[in-house]
Amino acid sequence: MGVYRFGAFELNEEARGLRLAGKDLGPQPLVFDFLAILLRHQDRALSKAELLDTLWPGVTVTEASLQRVASLARAILRQGDMEAALRSLPRFGYRLCLDPSAVSDRMPDSADPSAAHSPKPGRQAGVKILAARAAVSARKWHDAAASFAEADAADELLAADLEQWALAIECCGRPRDAVPPLTRAVAAYGMAGQRLRAAHPAVALARIHLERGELAVAKGWHTRAAALIGAASTSREYGLWCWMGSRVAAAEGEPERALVLAEQAYTVGRDLEDPVVESLGLVYRGFFKLCLGETGSGLEDQDFAAALGLSSDIDPVVGGILYCNILWACRNFGDWTRADQWTLGYERWCSACGLENLTGSCRLHRAEVLGVQGTLKQAEQMVRDALDQLATDAPWATGDALRVLGDIHLAAGDLVEAEAAYRAAHAVGWDPQPGFALLQLKQGQAEAAYRGLERSLLGTGWPALQRRGLLLATLAKVAARTGRAERAKEIIAELETQPRRWPMASIQALTAEAKAELFIADDRPGEAVRELQIACSLWNEIGSAINAADAGLSLATLLAQLDDDIGAELELGTVQSIARKVDSPRLLRRGEELKALLGARKETRP
Repeated sequence: MGVYRFGAFELNEEARGLRLAGKDLGPQPLVFDFLAILLRHQDRALSKAELLDTLWPGVTVTEASLQRVASLARAILRQGDMEAALRSLPRFGYRLCLDPSAVSDRMPDSADPSAAHSPKPGRQAGVKILAARAAVSARKWHDAAASFAEADAADELLAADLEQWALAIECCGRPRDAVPPLTRAVAAYGMAGQRLRAAHPAVALARIHLERGELAVAKGWHTRAAALIGAASTSREYGLWCWMGSRVAAAEGEPERALVLAEQAYTVGRDLEDPVVESLGLVYRGFFKLCLGETGSGLEDQDFAAALGLSSDIDPVVGGILYCNILWACRNFGDWTRADQWTLGYERWCSACGLENLTGSCRLHRAEVLGVQGTLKQAEQMVRDALDQLATDAPWATGDALRVLGDIHLAAGDLVEAEAAYRAAHAVGWDPQPGFALLQLKQGQAEAAYRGLERSLLGTGWPALQRRGLLLATLAKVAARTGRAERAKEIIAELETQPRRWPMASIQALTAEAKAELFIADDRPGEAVRELQIACSLWNEIGSAINAADAGLSLATLLAQLDDDIGAELELGTVQSIARKVDSPRLLRRGEELKALLGARKETRP
């Protein structure tokens, strides 16, 4: 039974305690035993069979159980910036690789548990560093950021402390302010001869600059990370570099290359049994599969990535990346039920991680879901709040937020404000379709709507590729309205003959509405009624109140034209009920117009 000190950790076998910078961690018993065994035999690698026999004597378990214990142990080591010390040896076992001079089997004379690894700061700086590390462990991000800043003013921080400081700053919602400590961390690791370790903050810098829309700077840091990694193609840092490379490739409009790099990241993470790298690679592999039409497989990848990452001890930045990636895809595909579930889950997760305020991206996701559900005033306020935050943490998404704002104004019937928002989105480089085309239809500009949607389908960026189903279904409606029956039928055939690619209820509802337009043009109102009923049912199924009301109004109008006044009144009653709940002047006005028409007709009948 020994007491082992390594880095900022202290493991006491007799007391069965594990501490980090003086703070008790309380690991699971099997995780404690796993680390203790590896420390006891740090001079060699232990096979999986040996570890299984030691940890589960006389019990038959699978290697998956051992992998889970190793993953939890790596998560604990990550808190002290020592996750790289736990090496997974493919098809053999595990080893804890530590510098022998940095490990002792007894406590040092100093009472300060960080003395063995601190750069001998002054007493005040040392206290602040310990306080900052403890705040990070407790996920008190504002306290951590403030303590690191005070310690830095008194003395130089370790490279690992600089990374933790940057994490705390990002979790406070100030990613731009995390750039200086990350830049210093790259330099500090380099000066210490830890080139591979320096690649980690270099990748983080590439990510922050990419999210700020600074592609050239992001590519520069990504290239710097590649030089630091060198030939270490089985390392954690290489996996993160591949993941970041997939994002750069996507920003350059190369989804096929992005998919290849995401696959490489996933493979590295899986082989290392590193849940962070594995889940990041997997979620982006799914993201780019969705871009390229592999819908079912892409959705499976994304859901599994979230379950993998969020069931591990990941930091809020990684968790936010997982959630936001899935939510972007949900929104672009019109998968509103799934988007609602993941958005609510993200809000709960942010709260559990000590994130006091939602990010701009999260507010944007929630705003669009609320807008689709019909909570228009709350959605408008949330998207305006998102615009303020996105200017700081993700300015590249400003155009999408303006597009969503346009959709909200369109749903409310404020066509002037909707057009202003759509044009502002286009001005910052974001395609405002299909909402802009629907606005143009209401303005009597059907030809312009048709041409705009056709242009959007030529896009090769990930938003255009993922929104293809929504764009096609809307184009089919517009084509039918403009007398292009053959083009409408061609699009409908494309959507309906690939149900595995377009399984979303929203796309099916839009397709049904397009078919109704064709039937009306062919003077086949009975079949048009059937398609509109299908559309209403689908919109209600996914909780899209605004779209359900619009389809219901079209159905009620058609029934009135067929002299089915009772059916029209029933549909109109449902629409008016929705209109009052969502506070949409447009829907209320249209409902009153139809109600007046039905009432006047009733009075003239004998």
